Amino acid sequence: SSEDIRCKCICPPYRNISGHIYNKNVSQKDCNCLHVVEPMPVPGNDVEAYCLLCECKYEERSTTTIKVIVGLLPV
Repeated sequence: SSEDIRCKCICPPYRNISGHIYNKNVSQKDCNCLHVVEPMPVPGNDVEAYCLLCECKYEERSTTTIKVIVGLLPV
């Protein structure tokens, strides 16, 4: 398949944990912090607060289209 599907979660720093970007191939309905952020960097009682800070976006792209466009660019 020429389609790349992923969920990207951008999580800012939280308490003593630095910010991090997580990517995972999941369905659009599973595109959230609980399904994408692994391993979870915070203990169980902080998960909800941490996940509220994360911004998750579902992304689809065609790698074939990207390769064609890049191939047409002048060097």
